[in-house]
This record gives sequence, C-alpha cells and structure tokens, in this order.
Amino acid sequence: MASETTTPTVLASARPARPALRYAGLLWAIGIALLLPLFTAESYRLFQLTLAAIYAIAILGLNLVTGYNGQISLGHGAFYAVGAYVAAIMMDKFGLPYWSTLPSAAVVCGLVGYGIGFPALRLGGLYLALTTFSLAVAVPQILKYKGIEEWTGGVQGVLVFKPDAPFGLPLSNDQYLYLLTVAIALGVFLLARNLMASRIGRAIMAIRDHGLAAEAMGMDAARLKTSTFAVSAGITGLAGALSAIAVEFVSPDSFQVALSITLFVGMVVGGVASIIGPAFGGLFVVFVPNLAEEVSKAAPGVIYGIILIAFLFVLPGGVAGLLRRLAARLHR
Repeated sequence: MASETTTPTVLASARPARPALRYAGLLWAIGIALLLPLFTAESYRLFQLTLAAIYAIAILGLNLVTGYNGQISLGHGAFYAVGAYVAAIMMDKFGLPYWSTLPSAAVVCGLVGYGIGFPALRLGGLYLALTTFSLAVAVPQILKYKGIEEWTGGVQGVLVFKPDAPFGLPLSNDQYLYLLTVAIALGVFLLARNLMASRIGRAIMAIRDHGLAAEAMGMDAARLKTSTFAVSAGITGLAGALSAIAVEFVSPDSFQVALSITLFVGMVVGGVASIIGPAFGGLFVVFVPNLAEEVSKAAPGVIYGIILIAFLFVLPGGVAGLLRRLAARLHR
C-alpha cells in the first residue's frame, strides 16, 4: 500500500524536470550563440553585431510605449540622439569614464521623456505621433545651434574613443565592447520582462486595451502613460550612449528622422508587444540594408522595400509572432 501511494507522488514531482531541462538547454544554447562571435567573427562583423544589440535595446524602449502602452511614437530617434550626446560630452568635455555615461544618459533621457510625455501623452493617437515626429525633426537642428556649439561641436560633431578591456583581459576593443553591450542588453531585456509581468505591467497593458475601463477601475492612466514614456525614453537613451561609444563619433546628421523610422520598422519586424522581438528587429535593421546593397548597388532602397514588404506579408506578427505559433504547436 505504501508503494502504491508514494509512486504517483514521485512521478508527479518528476514531471516538471523535463521542461526545466529544456529551459536550461535553451539558456545554454543562447549563451553559446552570443559568445561564439566573440572568438570567430572578424572586427567589422563584431561591430555590426554590437550595433544590432544597441538597436535592439532602443527598439525595446520604443516597444514599451508603443507595443505595450499603445501610444504611437515616431520620435524615439531624438532620445537616441540625446543619449549619444550626453555620453560624448561627458567623455570629451569632462573626461569621465565611459561606464559613468551610461546611467547618466538613461536618467537624462528619462527626465526629458517625462517632461515631453506629460503634455504630449494627453493627446494620444495620431496627435501624439505627430508631436513625437516633430521632436525627431527638431532635435538634429537644435544640436547644430551655435549657442551650444561649444558643447555639441555643431555640424562637426564630437569625437570619442572606444574603451580598452579592463583588468588586463585579453580582448580587443571591439570584442570587449561587444561583450559589454550584450551583457547590458540582457540585463535591460530581463528588467523589461519583469516589469511587464508585474502588476504595473498589467496596468500598462490594460490602459492600452481599454483606457476607459482601466480608469474606471481606479488606474491613473495619465501618470502610467507618462511614466512608461519616461522609462521608454531612458532605455532608448542608454542605447544612444552605447552607440556613441561604439561608433566613436556623434554628429547631428547621424540622427535624422530616418533613425526614428528605422526603430519603428525594427519594432514591427521583430514583433509588437514582445520582449524578444526587438532582438530580431535589431538584426534586421543592421543586416538587411547591407544585404539589399549587395543585391543591387544601383537601387538598394527598392530591394530593401521589397524585402520589408515580403517579410511583413509572410510574418504579419513579426518574428515574435512566428515563435509564439511554433511554441504553441510544440506545446500541443
């Protein structure tokens, strides 16, 4: 009798082990995939992967406010630019170490995002899209203003240098920066996942799905929208600071309106309202334009447009939507 009662209990406790093993195996596979380029890719390819990780962080910031909060923003390239200039000015004018510029850029962009979001998010919809779009148009011109040219460098921009690997690590500048960027990206993605899984995250999505019902339940929609916009701007500003360190140069012409559109495209391609989607969006916006140029040097924009349209036609839910469908099939 004792064996009959304990056997089902033992079997029941053993069942969760298989999914846990799969999860651990998936983490090992992701870790190997991320570390493999560190030792196999040449410097230029490693630089491209670093940019892809930086864009992934910026797209994640945009996805928080557009995908999860339902507010259309076409101006996140402005926060990307502000973050890049904060890092460049701190390094060039004040001689501060690169690592201190990253949280500073995030905080400054978060405050700027809060200041802009407080009045702008009361508009909502297309009005918010036009407001943020005007921000993306205005910021490059502001950076060229002669009154602040001493700090921003005007049209000439600001030159910075890549950091060396600390503690005597046998890594090149590109290898160390790739490793640093990937580590920061993993941390930001984990924090975003935890935020969206929390009570605050559910409130943010409730406001997106039905704002009136959320307010009727006692949620402060204006405060949550503004706070989400500030967090989103801070994450994008962090990505901008990393880009300044990676590219070693910032100038107003590097942050035109096309940058905001690029981030928006990466969000849609990766998957709206998805945490993992921005990682694929970052890879898309870095490598697909290069692929289009290799196919046709005369009209790379046409090839890029065809690839984008075909991609959205085949995967309307983005890469994240495809992964969800595959996971559902495997679960069944």
